Amino acid sequence: MRFIDTHCHFDFPPFSGNERESVARAVQAGVEKIIVPSVDAMRFAAVLQLAQQHMPLYAALGLHPIVIYQHNDAALELLEQHLMQRPAKLVAIGEIGLDLYMEDPQFDRQQYFLDAQLRLARQYDLPVILHSRRTHDKLAQHLRRIEVPRRGVVHGFAGSLQQAQAFIAAGYAIGVGGTITYPRASKTRNTIAQLPLDALLLETDAPDMPLNGFQGQPNRPEQVVKVWQTLCELRSETPEAIAAALAANSERLFRLG
Repeated sequence: MRFIDTHCHFDFPPFSGNERESVARAVQAGVEKIIVPSVDAMRFAAVLQLAQQHMPLYAALGLHPIVIYQHNDAALELLEQHLMQRPAKLVAIGEIGLDLYMEDPQFDRQQYFLDAQLRLARQYDLPVILHSRRTHDKLAQHLRRIEVPRRGVVHGFAGSLQQAQAFIAAGYAIGVGGTITYPRASKTRNTIAQLPLDALLLETDAPDMPLNGFQGQPNRPEQVVKVWQTLCELRSETPEAIAAALAANSERLFRLG
């Protein structure tokens, strides 16, 4: 079995300063590739450097809505400068999106930066890694208005079956993470069980979103294997078929060599 963690914030603790050992732990568990999305312009260089230094790591650059107060037009200009250089292991624009869960969301600014980054994804032919909390329908409107040819993934999905199907119909993948390991997350578990296998990707969102039984501990990329194990319990396909499809989906979307 081989696995790809399509969403791990490897530039944060407990990984930062301990990257070599953390990569080795993931690889030993069967996690061959890890995509590291950035959250703000100050982390672009570090994320790119991680991808250059460690073979399993790939970079995504983007401005996350959760730190909307940090972003400005200079950050967008820096993002485009990196995109123009097109580093070999830069595979996506992300993490970008919308969030109405936090206090003072500055939603107009969120939408401005989302639209700007969707246009960059279109211009530079890259997929997007999308964050969405309480904003699935609003996000879908933006994706309809600004078409991204390479599409992308709605990460950490916890919406309804109908919302997931709408994203998939538009060509977007659905990120499957630790939420499905919680028995109480029945809506998400039932939704993921019904979606087409070729629309699903594995992810951890490490060090965030710890799995059931690991609350209070930093999440890690090797935990993507436990997400897969839970997914196998929810679906009718064989574990081998599920693992193979998830890896192929990830490699196809992000063009992972």
